[in-house]
Amino acid sequence: MPRPRVFTDLNLNGTTPARAQPRIGEWGPVGVPSTRSKKWLRLWVALTFVVAVAALFGLGYYVWTMLR
Repeated sequence: MPRPRVFTDLNLNGTTPARAQPRIGEWGPVGVPSTRSKKWLRLWVALTFVVAVAALFGLGYYVWTMLR
């Protein structure tokens, strides 16, 4: 009985020839962002969301006090 695979195959290109794959470098695709840059982007997105929500609440409070 064969053992089930724990990890999937990370080669998303499959059996397509290299001429059909855009910009393949020595170790893989050239334009792929690194894990570190993806972590920083997630942090920036979260901070931007918090600042945007705080700005909306601040604007709402300002308008509410002007209408009172």
